[in-house]
Amino acid sequence: MTTPVKPVLREMRWWDIDPVLELERDLFPEDAWSRGMFWSELAHSRGPEATRRYVVAEEGERIVGYAGLAAAGELADVQTIAVARDHWGTGLGATLLTELLRAATAFECAEVMLECRIDNLRAQKLYERFGFEAIGFRRGYYQPGNVDALVMRLTTAPDSDSAAGSTSVRGTEING
Repeated sequence: MTTPVKPVLREMRWWDIDPVLELERDLFPEDAWSRGMFWSELAHSRGPEATRRYVVAEEGERIVGYAGLAAAGELADVQTIAVARDHWGTGLGATLLTELLRAATAFECAEVMLECRIDNLRAQKLYERFGFEAIGFRRGYYQPGNVDALVMRLTTAPDSDSAAGSTSVRGTEING
């Protein structure tokens, strides 16, 4: 009996855009990102001035998830997290979010923000498990469907016995 291959996270690269777009259109048919949006984000994800972190989850040759984070000063914003339908409930979303929170810590961000469709309860529960709190709404944020977004925020944990006195975003140790 063959053991299923566990998805492996790696940096998203330009050649991943087509398979990511395929997954994006399946999961978010009304408000899918465009090719140009992904190109633009990836353009800011490498080098010493990088302000983005994008990863894909690869199972064999297939991309089964992806996620991205943008950092500006002490604020990070989860840009996107997506998991193929056949991988829902496997913990892959939590693995992707953990990687984004690690990136937020590496970017030295004190807060992580995100918008989540008001009707996406599965995602909201994931974010709440990581300590995100709802702080407001953005009316009609997701277009063209005119769906509201729930705005959520995660703030850094107070320093507690951290080795070098550095702060880390609460939730980075949560896995699975």
